[in-house]
Amino acid sequence: MDFSQNTIAIGLLSTIFLFIILFHHSKSNKTKQPPMVAGTWPIIGHLPLFSKSQATHHLLGSMADKYGPIFTIKLGTATTLAINNWKTAKECYTTNDIAVAYRPNLVAFEHMTYNYAMLGFAPYGPFWREMRKIVTLNFLSNHQINLLTHICVSEVQTSIKELYNFWKNRKDENGYLLVEMKKWLNELAFNIVLRMVAGKRYFGESVMVKEEEANRCLNALRDYMRLTGVFPIADAVPFLRWFDFGGHEKNMKQNFKELDGVITEWLDEHKKKKSEGVDKSKEGQDFMDVMLSTIDGTNIHGFHSDTVIKATTMALVLGATDTSSVTHTWALCLLLNNPHTLEKVKEEIDLHIGKERLCILESDINKLVYLQAVVKETLRLYPASPLSGIREFREDCQIGGYDVKKGTRLFTNLWKIQTDPSVWPDPLEFKPERFLTTHKDVDVRGNHFELLPFGSGRRMCPGISFALRSAYLTLANFLHSFEVSKTSNEPIDMTAVVETTNIKVTPLEVLIKPRLSPNYY
Repeated sequence: MDFSQNTIAIGLLSTIFLFIILFHHSKSNKTKQPPMVAGTWPIIGHLPLFSKSQATHHLLGSMADKYGPIFTIKLGTATTLAINNWKTAKECYTTNDIAVAYRPNLVAFEHMTYNYAMLGFAPYGPFWREMRKIVTLNFLSNHQINLLTHICVSEVQTSIKELYNFWKNRKDENGYLLVEMKKWLNELAFNIVLRMVAGKRYFGESVMVKEEEANRCLNALRDYMRLTGVFPIADAVPFLRWFDFGGHEKNMKQNFKELDGVITEWLDEHKKKKSEGVDKSKEGQDFMDVMLSTIDGTNIHGFHSDTVIKATTMALVLGATDTSSVTHTWALCLLLNNPHTLEKVKEEIDLHIGKERLCILESDINKLVYLQAVVKETLRLYPASPLSGIREFREDCQIGGYDVKKGTRLFTNLWKIQTDPSVWPDPLEFKPERFLTTHKDVDVRGNHFELLPFGSGRRMCPGISFALRSAYLTLANFLHSFEVSKTSNEPIDMTAVVETTNIKVTPLEVLIKPRLSPNYY
């Protein structure tokens, strides 16, 4: 009897145990995890791999060649999904777009975004939706950009004329002037957005700001972009935050304090003019004027209007200055390294614009289809941000046939997607013609997932129209006004470093001389 009872008990336990094993096995078969890159370390994960000199997007691209277009890495304690082809990008930004519309809580975002009041870093939700609506309607809609295009044209022409005067006074015996174009393009981009946003001009002959003050502001903006691209150890291993290795957190606080001081002065000036009854026509209002007349004194989902105005102003100035100037710089580098392409751009300008006037206007751009193809090809090879801004899954998803858990972070390797040889023949070659032939219907507005320089989905960059117009007008007017050539027969150095944006490491020194009759300048 006892034996029989023991036998029955053992049989029942064995059956339950077998059921548990089979259930677990069945469940594990249903849960298919993305491949994990080999070589993870305890606690710090794959961070040692990223300490090498290779750029992150190139490193992730090499991993994709080995593990496939979708895989995971461990950045400290944070599991991070990397996607590297257009099909997985499409899944993320269509089917799963809401799930990946969130940002992780990172050290830089905490200290440098007015407590997440900046549009690009704000959590997805009512505040983000309200701010995107306000910014789009008051600054980035096609209607508003049309109203402000005259500022872009004016700034470009003013800078062209100032450069001509500089050439006239400093040209060498062969009639050329040596110019560092990275600096010139950066200052021009800064002047354009600053006039539109705050009604100011910091660089050039007709400014009231001291050069030292202007350079300090621009350098602070550059440091901001560098610091937001830093990955402190605290973002990977939170319990080490107290040590602040490298002093990154301290530097973030100092940089933000400096920039906040500058933008607070701008806001105070605008408030003072408003209180004094200084009348500005609607066409003469800058973004801060519009924001003051729209939301001054209100509270938007817990944020005071002053905080919202400063956060949005800072975001617009930062985004439009850095991304624009790096795109213009890379475009000029690629043209100089491909002189036959440069000649085709100039031939197109001469054909449709001629040499009897200086200013190329917005209405002229539609005729310059080859120039537009050059800009597209530049954005394909050198996107301003080769990795899209980091996201975080807020619910379990399925991407590429794999199960992705809530809380996983997301990197989209735009550079790898945009140089995929199965989509782009000769993917690393500069061939603008592809956008007039085989890829003529592919645009950069987030609808074609093989070309995503501005991202896609709900959180794609809202400034696409502004960025493209700025690029067309800047490059067209410069190349129309000046002959430009390299300083030697050696190719332009294309070495880049990715901070938040993809920066050319070395200066871009070129020789210029006027293309047009002196009386047009």
